[in-house]
Amino acid sequence: MRAHTSALTKGLTLAAGLTLILAACSGGSGGGSDKSGSAGLTSCTTQGKANTCNGGTTKSGGSFTYVLEKNIQQWNVQDVNGNTFENAEALEVVLPQVFVPQPDLSVALNTDLVTSATQTSSSPQTIVYKINPKASWNDGTPISADDFIYYWRTNNGKDCPPPPSSDATQTKGCLPQSTAGYDRIKSLTASDNGKTVTMVMSKPYSDWKSLFGAGYPLYPAHVAEKISGAKTGDAAHMTAAQMTAGWQYFQKNPPTKYATAGAYKMSEWADNDHATYVPDPKWWGAKKASLKRLVFKVISDATQEPIALKNNEVQGIYPQPEVDLVNQVKDIPNVTYVIGNGLTWEHFDLNLHNPVIGKYTALRQAMFTAISVKDIIAKTVGQFDPSVKALGNHNFVPGQAGYQDVVSGTGQGSGDLTKAKKYLTDAKFTGVGSALKTPDGKSVGPFNCRYTTGNQIRQSECQILQSDLANLGIKVTIKPIGAADLGTVLAGHQYDIIVFAWVAPPFPTSGAQQNWYTGGGGNYGGYSDKKVDALIAQAIGETDQTKAASLLNQADQIMTDAAYVLPLYQKPTFLAVQTRYVNMRNNATNVGPAYNTGEWGLKK
Repeated sequence: MRAHTSALTKGLTLAAGLTLILAACSGGSGGGSDKSGSAGLTSCTTQGKANTCNGGTTKSGGSFTYVLEKNIQQWNVQDVNGNTFENAEALEVVLPQVFVPQPDLSVALNTDLVTSATQTSSSPQTIVYKINPKASWNDGTPISADDFIYYWRTNNGKDCPPPPSSDATQTKGCLPQSTAGYDRIKSLTASDNGKTVTMVMSKPYSDWKSLFGAGYPLYPAHVAEKISGAKTGDAAHMTAAQMTAGWQYFQKNPPTKYATAGAYKMSEWADNDHATYVPDPKWWGAKKASLKRLVFKVISDATQEPIALKNNEVQGIYPQPEVDLVNQVKDIPNVTYVIGNGLTWEHFDLNLHNPVIGKYTALRQAMFTAISVKDIIAKTVGQFDPSVKALGNHNFVPGQAGYQDVVSGTGQGSGDLTKAKKYLTDAKFTGVGSALKTPDGKSVGPFNCRYTTGNQIRQSECQILQSDLANLGIKVTIKPIGAADLGTVLAGHQYDIIVFAWVAPPFPTSGAQQNWYTGGGGNYGGYSDKKVDALIAQAIGETDQTKAASLLNQADQIMTDAAYVLPLYQKPTFLAVQTRYVNMRNNATNVGPAYNTGEWGLKK
């Protein structure tokens, strides 16, 4: 699961029974009209049109500039510190992946990379990937089983183990955002001159389609082998030190520095300003890029995005919607937009590494119960999307099979001050409502509430939390985070309370392993429960998706009672583009609208 910029964030074909449906809220086109028939992005709100809306034939030429809301400081999207939404968008243009999340929240096989990916046996679970015979990196090196093997060995947590805690700069080892699934692979075997990959699992893995893609693309193994001194084409025998060298190379270098495989190649990266892409003449795929130039422009202040769109400095924006921003876009001529809901969800997280927060469950329960999610919604996203409701689950969103509200029954998010205070008095806290102290007389707080700079909604959310917790006698200071520093703050536990959004892939069990399992790559706050670990582990190996969902909900109830993360709401997404371009769509998953940049272009 990926944290969104305006979050941190931003793992896959949907298993049976988990088909997700895009629930678009509203849409419109420029000039303030919300009812423009089926034109442009408005048609994305029509049932069954999510994957084809705003479609059209393109003509050759032209340029398109799309906004990234934060700078990219680390280029390895597989790394826990590079696992950001913007990084994923910038890299998916040029790096291939097996399955790609779609706007309707399903996933589709990338047949440019593989002609098939098939489970051929259930005992042991065996998957066979047939790599497209034409697939190659743009330096002429064929894409092969070696690329899959390198991916597996750097992400399984064993062959390239994480650096020791004493290694603050992470000079030794790989630190993947998640080992989910990769830690269950028993073997990867190459055949057919490296164009067939046979994967045998040591244990069943329900989300096997999440592997080698779904927002986390392949990197060229031969590049890692060359810079580390390893034998070319022999990723199976790379040492941990050699894999570390490759891992760090991809961290430090943009894809202007190494071979890529996409309809475009990145020709320029100007730090904190823009990435420029041009059509790659070596691209073998079925669809060729039609734009002469594609630019991803860094604009970290969302309030400037409508201005840039109006002035034709950019032609597409994907900001977190706010009332003023949405209204500004409505008034821009020849712009189509859509507001939708997907797999992005807003939440407050508590840092259990804080000795007071981590020690007292009753304190956490009281804090979450005192917070009114209804009030938060009414004063933020509800102002432009009245359909937004409180979210009651940590693994599923409404519309997904398996969604159950496990939160509301606890009173968390209710704003019930009487119940919140009772948690504290029952646990022998003193100074309730004035200056809260622990049972042994230590002051509670002050705590900081952190949010990304320039995000007015998150600032308001921290302010509402500040007011709610003051009623318990807890002082909260509000401390913004630089837009590029969210990953560092989360991974370094540099917060007491933080608000951001997960941009989830359509694979709930993989996401649960990453975020709630002890030591998971997204488990920044340090939550750990043996029962939860056991239930998640069981769900991961459960091929019956109804049973897997039941197991996740059992785990969710335990975690909810522990009051570690408070879900707020399924976050609205907002895409706006000029009407002269086609094939841009709102993809409210962890890959975002840039999932199909090779199809973007001027309307013919």
